[in-house]
Amino acid sequence: MNFPYSNTNKRYHTLDYFFKQKFGTKVCKISLNGGFTCPNIDGTKSTSGCIYCSKSGSGEYGGNPEEDLITQFNTIKKVMDRKWPNSKYIGYFQARTNTYAPVSELKAKYEPILKQPNVVGLAIATRPDCITDECLDYLEDLNKRTFLTVELGLQTIHEKTSILINRCHDLKCFEDMVKKLQKRKIFTVVHIINGLPYETKNMMIETVKYLNKLNIDGIKIHMLSVLKDTPLEKLYKIKPFHLLTEEEYVDIVCEQLEYLNPKIVIQRLTGDPMEEELIAPLWLPKKINVLNDIDKEMVKRNIYQGDKTKAKII
Repeated sequence: MNFPYSNTNKRYHTLDYFFKQKFGTKVCKISLNGGFTCPNIDGTKSTSGCIYCSKSGSGEYGGNPEEDLITQFNTIKKVMDRKWPNSKYIGYFQARTNTYAPVSELKAKYEPILKQPNVVGLAIATRPDCITDECLDYLEDLNKRTFLTVELGLQTIHEKTSILINRCHDLKCFEDMVKKLQKRKIFTVVHIINGLPYETKNMMIETVKYLNKLNIDGIKIHMLSVLKDTPLEKLYKIKPFHLLTEEEYVDIVCEQLEYLNPKIVIQRLTGDPMEEELIAPLWLPKKINVLNDIDKEMVKRNIYQGDKTKAKII
């Protein structure tokens, strides 16, 4: 069959397809560094951060934090324009926790980006424990004026792992926030990580099954990367744990996709670390190879996103 949520013969619901259906053209996300911090590093909950998190707080490919946001936006836009001229844009507040500030500060950072030419939306990466009721009200207002995406870090549903990686919030906190965002009809994307220390394939599948039941709008699936100068690097050297091979990762992702409703937008299928910071796994920077291998394996198995759900493809 031809999978209806892809325009490039993929067997899963691609972000490019979603954007072209919604906006009628190519949409590029411009990663910005808003200079936010995080309760896991400022001492509110912890000072060491999540054990896998880099110094840039997952904003390796974002703008220069020493530049103002408009300069960041225009610098990255120029690069994107060379490859995709006449595109629309989404300002992506990516690094660290982008709702961890008073609403007045959020407005001062978000609103100028919305005023830039051809910007059709904002994507805001944050933690489920860092969105106040006042912030929710503001996000609801934003959502009425633009296409808003809130990206929540979860990584795993398993409490033992969550404690090990120092997430410092529980599953109930996450689920409650998803429901609050859904009540306000805000497009909600969830981040998970495959290959976390001591997790089995079944545990990773269980995380996806749980998210499917929550009716999330999108998902980003990452492979765990061990980066230099992180607590995870110390753990990996002192008490080595198994890191998934590329073959194992592809196998797990293919099965995870089968358990996700086909309407869920797949926004990422692998990690994207800076090579100079990467300790392991060394196959991870070959992103195109990994994505191609996922495609090939899905064809080999003759599977599509949603095959193991009761959802009907329309």
